[in-house]
This record gives sequence, C-alpha cells and structure tokens, in this order.
Amino acid sequence: MVELRGVSKSFGDAPAVDQATLALPKGEFLTILGPSGCGKTTLLRMIAGFLEPSAGEILINGRRVADVPPYRRSIGMVFQRLALFPHMTADQNVAYPLKMRGFDPQSIPERVAQYLDLVRLSGFEKRRPHELSGGQQQRAAIARALSFSPDLLLLDEPLSALDKKLREEMQLEFRRIQQELGVTTINVTHDQREALVMSDKIVVMNEGRIQQSDEPEALYRAPSNRFVANFIGLTSMFSGAVEGSADGTAVVRVGEVALHARTGGPVDAGRVVDCAIRAEQIHILADDAAPDDVVFENVVAGQVEQRIFEGDRMVYEVRVPELADATLFVFDHDPVHHSEHPRASRVRLAWKARDLFAFPTEPSQ
Repeated sequence: MVELRGVSKSFGDAPAVDQATLALPKGEFLTILGPSGCGKTTLLRMIAGFLEPSAGEILINGRRVADVPPYRRSIGMVFQRLALFPHMTADQNVAYPLKMRGFDPQSIPERVAQYLDLVRLSGFEKRRPHELSGGQQQRAAIARALSFSPDLLLLDEPLSALDKKLREEMQLEFRRIQQELGVTTINVTHDQREALVMSDKIVVMNEGRIQQSDEPEALYRAPSNRFVANFIGLTSMFSGAVEGSADGTAVVRVGEVALHARTGGPVDAGRVVDCAIRAEQIHILADDAAPDDVVFENVVAGQVEQRIFEGDRMVYEVRVPELADATLFVFDHDPVHHSEHPRASRVRLAWKARDLFAFPTEPSQ
C-alpha cells in the first residue's frame, strides 16, 4: 500500500530523514516511534505530500506520488491539534470533506451518520467542538478523516494532549476502528505503550534513521541495537568486556562478575559491549531468602536505593557495587503479597541469560 525507497529529507545542511526504506501492506497499522526530533513527523509529512523528499521516492498503491498534490492522494489525517472547525457541529465537520470532494448531496447525511455511529458519537451530532469532551473531539476528528473512505489514514500524535486514562482508552478505540474498517494506517508517536498497543508493525527512528522495523512483540523481545533496547521499556544499561562467545551467547566481564548474555551473533573476545536488561526480567530476593527453584545464570548482590510505589507495581532502584556500581531497575508486579524491600536493605538480583542483551559498543559512543 505504501512503499518508501531510500527517502531522505534535509533542511539546509541538517538531515531530518536519512535513507528511509519500508513497505506497508494494505490494511495494516504501522507506528513510527521515536524521540522528539528523530524525523518521524517529517517522514509522515512527506507521505502526506506536505513536504517534498530531497532524495528517494514514495509510492502509494504502487504509484509514484512525487507529482501528486496532497488533496489528490486519498489520505485522511488526524492531527495533534485536531483542527475541527469550531463554528460547525460534529456532523457538519464530518460532512465537510464529502462536500469538498463532490459527493452526492443526498448520500452525505447517511454517510455522516454511519461514521458518527462507528466512532460512537450518535446523539452528539449537533454539538460544536467546545461542547464535546476531549475524547469526543478525537472521535469526531477520526470520523471526519475516514468519512470519504481514504486509501490511507495518517495520525500525527493525535493523542498526546489527552490525560493518561483517556489516552489509553483512545488507543484501544483507534485500534478497534482501524480493524473494523481495515484502513491502512500510519501513526506517529513518541509513546512506546501507544505503539505496542495499537500497531501491527513498529518502525523505531533515531536521528533521522530507521533503527528497527518489526512486529511489536519481536521488537520488544529482540531489539536490534542499544538504542531500541533502551528506548522501549524501562531498561538498565551497563558496559562490559566479552570473555568469550558462541552460538549467540557470550560471557561478559562487568566489574567483578562474569555475566551470561545473549548476542545477535559472534563477538570477538575483548570487545566492549553495552548490556541491557529490562526491569520486569529481574527477580528480586531478600539477601537471606531461600534460593528460588528457577535456575538463574546471573545472580548479583545489591542495595536498595529507592522504592517507588506505582499502584500496580513497585519499582526498586538497586545499586550493585560488584557490577562497577551499576544501578538496576526492578519491577515487582505484586506489591501487596510479595516481600517488601525497604531503602538501604540488602537484596539479591537474578535473571536468565536469555534476558540480558549484549550489543557491541559503536566506536562513536
């Protein structure tokens, strides 16, 4: 449905997007994820036709669109600032793109009613934007973007202004609507939860380059490099030197400890690597607790520096002197029934070798 071939965009001497290549099948939901300034919105605006690539080409439905203006690309858009017309009611906002595209006037009311029902706004047709809640305004903007049955729906951080609870509800709502209609969708966000919840596929960008493109679960469980591992989830990072590697695993010397880790391939002995471990993969035990039945390849001792209660989980910040004084973050997802570990208490941390990623350190780092 959408294909990018070596697409780049520079503003003066500053590259905003560098050699972006990807292919999106019809009906899938793709999220472009990355920090502010990584190039994701620039990439979206080039697909929409608001910006012209400096190099490369964009194809929509197999057709090169370099000379096709935005209004001829059959694209619906929902922006961070929803851009609903304040003087129009909800149904008038949804009807507007139909009138601009020359739809039969007699068919418009039925079509508007269909899409307002789809986004669960039936009964709110005659309300103006200021009379709608934030979530209802989002729904009206979605209905307007979809009312003319576009080939492609583009979402430019439309949920970022909402509070956490409403944002999470709308993530599920977006996903429901997209699956019900089967419309090919590209979403741009810096919110990793949003990307994981809503997407069939995620593209992670940093400094204008695509770092990894994969399904959400594969992206989370098998990050391709240090940036992706650190950007997705709460991850602890520390460095070490490889003592030996074989069959996608390595022994890494970190401070006083030899750790077992997984790698993407063979790594030469002596090579410096960045190690990454996710907070939920670490098991925490009191220093004098009985050994766990599970066999862990990596066990270290540490001291609790911080203990943060987040309702559904406890977050521990643990300093580990024998790992060159590294600080590790640990989740306890059952803070009511599990043992509490107060500040300054001694604990043991344990994890499996498969959950510790080792990435060769880039020369520039």
